[in-house]
Amino acid sequence: MSRLAEAFNNKPIFMPYFPLGYPDLRTSIDVIEALAKNGADVIEVGLSFSDPLADGPVIQKATQIALRNGITVGKSLAALRELRERGPTIPLILMGYYNPLLAYGLEKFVHDAGQAGADGFIIPDLPMEEAGEFESIIGELPLIHMLAPTTPDNRMESIARHARGFIYLVSVTGTTGVRQSVTDGLGDLIARVCAHTSVPVCVGFGIGTPEQARAVGAIADGVIVGSACVRAIGESTNPVATAGEFARSFQGALRIKV
Repeated sequence: MSRLAEAFNNKPIFMPYFPLGYPDLRTSIDVIEALAKNGADVIEVGLSFSDPLADGPVIQKATQIALRNGITVGKSLAALRELRERGPTIPLILMGYYNPLLAYGLEKFVHDAGQAGADGFIIPDLPMEEAGEFESIIGELPLIHMLAPTTPDNRMESIARHARGFIYLVSVTGTTGVRQSVTDGLGDLIARVCAHTSVPVCVGFGIGTPEQARAVGAIADGVIVGSACVRAIGESTNPVATAGEFARSFQGALRIKV
């Protein structure tokens, strides 16, 4: 059983997102290690890109700072390798956009990512219809596809039936960012997806507090927290300590029986 499959043995899982290179490369490695050691079940590790179309202002700002600091795909994979050498064994999913991967070389990227310890990929601007080349070379590592409230039923069924790893369910229309409340109708949306697949369904976009995470975790297999995580850590004078506190608070909320 893969690390990713094992992570879902204790649902709902907590999956924070954090980009490598923010606020600097060394700190980002320390932050992701702290998230891993303090409650994250899976981590979405960000690869920065100049045009992150799916991301809201918090993550856009963080990735632009990372790019100004000189982060590259190669440096990110080296950082991932260092993270594994430090000991974390939880799944690490690389989240990035397609152009930098093409520039790096798809086969080289997949090989180097696997050697560095990646457990899968999220590529928001690579639709299922155009993912054949990438999926043909990734072997056992899953490409995680995204679904949204606006996804037509026939397309949702097709993506869900062929999903591997888990499904990233976008809870709202628009870009990433914290919302004030959990979206009405989320339970019905999850049920629509689950009717077509047996893989776990994780919900992201808009989850900003442990209380919101607990509400979503009651109906989903996992909770993805991006903007709130990046903002809390980025605004802190002690990012590593804040990362640990953040992970503990969300993990604790998800483990409360309701």
